[in-house]
Amino acid sequence: MAAVAAVYDKIKEEGADVLAISTDTKFVHEAFVKNEPLMKNVKFILASDPTGKVCREYQAYMEDAGLAMRALYIINPEGNIVYLESSIPPVGKSTAEIMRKFLALKYVTEHPDEACPANWEPGKKTLKPGPKLVGNVGNYIDEKELLEITYRDFRMG
Repeated sequence: MAAVAAVYDKIKEEGADVLAISTDTKFVHEAFVKNEPLMKNVKFILASDPTGKVCREYQAYMEDAGLAMRALYIINPEGNIVYLESSIPPVGKSTAEIMRKFLALKYVTEHPDEACPANWEPGKKTLKPGPKLVGNVGNYIDEKELLEITYRDFRMG
């Protein structure tokens, strides 16, 4: 899982960190890391929340199932949640998409007068929010480029 390790390294380079929390015990985490080839190079912390206390606090606990949802929170340096995504456990996440969203959030934090359009990537056009933009985003974003980015993301899974 070199891709996960590379994404983690990039996040660290950007001045952030990753913490994974699940309702599994530390013993399950140890066995998972030891036996799952995809976890071989994972460097981030796996925290255990077997009582579900933290998951409940973040509204990511499914009481009926006694399990945590797959949730992603991006929290800014001030401690505010700036991005939230969650799904039921059988649905995984795209590390490339997590990285893209993280970089977009970092960009708009550093450039508060700009916005990142759908599928934005570093180096691509940004938008200047305002009355002229409403209903005219298509005049500022190349539809062909947007479709190519969307198609590539779809192929990457």
